[in-house]
This record gives sequence, C-alpha cells and structure tokens, in this order.
Amino acid sequence: MSYSEYLHLPELLALQQPLSAEHDELLFVVIHQTTELWMKLCIHELRAVVQHVHDGDLSPAFKMLARIGRIQSHLTEAWETLATMTPADYLRFRHTLGTASGLQSHQYRLIEFLLGAKDPAMLQLHRSDPANYAELEAALNAPSLYDETLQLLARRGFDIPANVTERDGRRPTWPIRPWRPLGS
Repeated sequence: MSYSEYLHLPELLALQQPLSAEHDELLFVVIHQTTELWMKLCIHELRAVVQHVHDGDLSPAFKMLARIGRIQSHLTEAWETLATMTPADYLRFRHTLGTASGLQSHQYRLIEFLLGAKDPAMLQLHRSDPANYAELEAALNAPSLYDETLQLLARRGFDIPANVTERDGRRPTWPIRPWRPLGS
C-alpha cells in the first residue's frame, strides 16, 4: 500500500471544488474542509474523554484534552490564514454559496453538546439531515463532559449539590443571557 492509497489522497484532493472562478475561493474551501476534519478529530477525542471521565480514568482523559487544545491552536492558526482574504475578495464569490453558512456545521454543534453547551433549539437547523439530527439529538440527551466531571467529583466526595448533579442534562449548562455592555 502506498501513502496516497492509505490516505485516499486522490479522493480527498478531488473534494475541493470551488463554485466560482475567483482565486480566493479555493482558500475558503480548504480552510473550511480542514476545519471540519480537525473537528472530526476533536469529536473522536471528546467522546473518549467523556467515557474516561465517566470511568474515573483521568490520565488518558488529560492526554486527550491536551491534544484537543493543540487542535484548537491549529484551528486558530488556520483562521489567521483565512484573514489574508479581504471582505471584498470574499464578496466576489459569496453569492455562489446561497444560504450555506458555517453556522450549519453539525460537527461544531456536536462539540458544543459534548462539552455541555446544550440548547435544544439548536437541533432545528439540522432537522433536514436525519443522520446529523439523530447524532445531535443523542448528544443532547447524553451526559456531557461537564456533567460527567460533576458526577465524578461527587463520587469522589466533593460537595456538589444534588440540584447540579441531577439537573436535566438536555438544558444549557449555564444560563445563556444576552450580552449587555457594562453599566447598562
């Protein structure tokens, strides 16, 4: 087996198909596709972290969390590359994307749910894709990393109030309030 065969490079490299002739659209596509690949790895790691915390096996969980931190660093750097495209450059091909938006990334939402930032209203955007909707709904209904951490702390003797450890895990972990400027 060759490197190219192992990584399915012909198929992978054929997936970048800009819809316009604009030079910067390839940058936009590559950044977003690689972001989705990094998020796929984050989800893989987060699911394992949640299980390890549930099992009380923290050493591998800490290693995986460190890996997730490094992935987030890569994602931040990728956006620095995207920032080399001006708003005018983006507007030259934005119309070809129709209503597509990064806010529609089910993986982004899944990472939020796995971490504990759960809001059932966020499922609605994904109702048109049954597989993604089912995956998100399962994550919404499952204990998050936040929930598992609180449970572990309670099992290990920390004074975690029952209203925290027994809360409805489908609800947002913290109150989500509209932003207001200081002093208002």
